[in-house]
Amino acid sequence: MIRFIKKRFTAPLFRKSDPSDDDVRIDLLWGDRVRVIDQTGTRWKVKARGITGFVNPNHVGTRSLLELYIIDVGQGDGVFIRTPDDKHVLIDGGWPRKSQPTGKNAADFVDWKFFRDYEMDAIELDAMICTHNDQDHYGGLWDMLDADQNEELDVDNVFVEDFYHAGLSWWRGTSDRTLGPSTSTSQGPMWTRLLDDRASLENGLKTTGSDPKFQGEWAKFLRKVKGAKTRAGDPTPVTRLTHAAGDLPGFGAGSAVKMRVLAPVEFEVGGKPAIRKFSGGTSKNTNGNSVLLRIDFDKARILLTGDLNTVSQQSLLKDYTGQHDEFTCDVAKACHHGSGDVSIRFLEAMEPTCTIISSGDSEGHDHPKPAIVAASGLTGHRKVKNDKLVTPLVYSTELARSIALGKVNKLQRLNTQNAVADEFTGTQMKRFRTKYKVTMAGARAPKSGQSRVGSRRIASKTTYGLINVRTDGKKIMCAALNEKDFKWNVESFDARF
Repeated sequence: MIRFIKKRFTAPLFRKSDPSDDDVRIDLLWGDRVRVIDQTGTRWKVKARGITGFVNPNHVGTRSLLELYIIDVGQGDGVFIRTPDDKHVLIDGGWPRKSQPTGKNAADFVDWKFFRDYEMDAIELDAMICTHNDQDHYGGLWDMLDADQNEELDVDNVFVEDFYHAGLSWWRGTSDRTLGPSTSTSQGPMWTRLLDDRASLENGLKTTGSDPKFQGEWAKFLRKVKGAKTRAGDPTPVTRLTHAAGDLPGFGAGSAVKMRVLAPVEFEVGGKPAIRKFSGGTSKNTNGNSVLLRIDFDKARILLTGDLNTVSQQSLLKDYTGQHDEFTCDVAKACHHGSGDVSIRFLEAMEPTCTIISSGDSEGHDHPKPAIVAASGLTGHRKVKNDKLVTPLVYSTELARSIALGKVNKLQRLNTQNAVADEFTGTQMKRFRTKYKVTMAGARAPKSGQSRVGSRRIASKTTYGLINVRTDGKKIMCAALNEKDFKWNVESFDARF
């Protein structure tokens, strides 16, 4: 029997059924899924988050919430969504594992969610969305779809009912990769070569007899998309997203949770679809043509912005003249990891109650920028109570992450039976040297290093900076794990729409 935590905003999962024993294994969050094993006694035996324990039955109900997880993928984006009617959407995934300092990305979190939390042997996504063609966004999706990496996942299969993308692609050029041809129009320059549906994808992947062809790592990723299957075993449909789509298929009229596509904005050139070409080079365009998605659930609004930048945001303000309230939201996934390349007028139009920044601490971009953290506060929805600031709130996955460091005080060599054969302490440890490899975010190859052991410190535990967002459509909760006692730091506020 599947139930959900109804207590706001945390509920203890006890080790024992005895109500006089208050030993808590973990704290569960409002909306957490629990499988009830035994309802006898004053505490129910349940399994939640892959852990078996006991809960107060008064803390358990039948109502399912909208769940949003901003995954700590370091430099990059990864957003996992579960709707109250049990639909699952993954938006972006971070760098590929091979280019991740931690060796983990969104694929690993989603694997944990389905295998440990849901106790399923397959990942079943109703939608996978690649907001744009930069590898710090599609890399984790690539890993999830790559059968050669099955040993990295606990589940046996991955099913994707629909794959969505922004259209702009990397194509083979005469000497390097290109975003394709563009043309001048009365509404400004436009990109005219866009990846569209599955037939378009398959044509661009042909080894012979087709032109143009996809290029490089993007082509390798799209080959995995081509091999994706639905639950029924059919090839996964491929669809380009623009504002012309309106609502995401399956999340429109009649759905409790609506997902509306606001960008890229689509135009018509020569009878074919086109999207804006921005000045400033290729990165301005891949980022600027990110999918902009707004999620509406009752009175709650969540805006997911990909890597939108100043020039694209200014264009959106122009394209949505008189409709800037389309961007106003309760929760915003910050644009471009807290980059300084952001329009303040666009942030003012968003006016989020809570901003969540997905950034990494070893990526070399120095995100989030101090001015943008400040701007996220200044442009956010302000509420003060009892001389205390209630909102706006600003989260960062990087700041929520922590590493516990332990001092090495003993080295042991084990024999074949795993018993201690030799032991070294104090100055003896200086005779030992470690060699290691460090992968910087996005690096194609790790860098080697070495160090004497001595009294070095090692990372004994990592707390990932996952930000949980839950809402019943009226109240919104944000939670991050405290590194000290592994309790939840919880903030809540009312939905505004």
